[in-house]
Amino acid sequence: MKEIILIGGGGHCRSVIDVIELEGKFKIAGIIEKDKNLIGQKVLNYEVIGSDEDLEKFREKYEYAFITVGQIKNSSPRIKIFEKLKKLKFKLPVIISPLAYVSKYSKIEEGTIIMHHALVNANAKIGKNCIINTKALIEHDAVIEDFCHISTGAIINGGVIVKQGSFVGSNSVTKEYIEIPQNSFIKAGSLVK
Repeated sequence: MKEIILIGGGGHCRSVIDVIELEGKFKIAGIIEKDKNLIGQKVLNYEVIGSDEDLEKFREKYEYAFITVGQIKNSSPRIKIFEKLKKLKFKLPVIISPLAYVSKYSKIEEGTIIMHHALVNANAKIGKNCIINTKALIEHDAVIEDFCHISTGAIINGGVIVKQGSFVGSNSVTKEYIEIPQNSFIKAGSLVK
């Protein structure tokens, strides 16, 4: 089984660990944290094995990495990590929970995670380094651009375009065929017209 390192050890990391274990495609080698004082601590059953400064060293040993820093108000931390990992030539896989449904007619790009019970319908396109969180619905022909977080239970209806870096809060619902501007922050429970 291929080994993977996870970048970021907070709450989102714990959810990602659960999906990776259930998917069964990767063995988690350890977690990288920003703060080197956290080295040796554990997140669930996995040790923090290094800090961001050690990524170059870890690239010599590991081919795969995954960003497990969450995204709420701002996508820039995830973007910076993504660019650093790409520069070091890490492979950033697509992680899909076996409890999710992803249409064979959809397209999902590198570094994106589809969490438990999410649904990605036909002809939907999801960009790089996105979080499609638990029970989110991405309907037919929707486009989620790079570095977006579609939160728990959010509904992105047919033909909607969510521009790069946007956050769509839990239980939000979009009207069909609208465009959500770049770096938008949509509060939980919103109706987006």
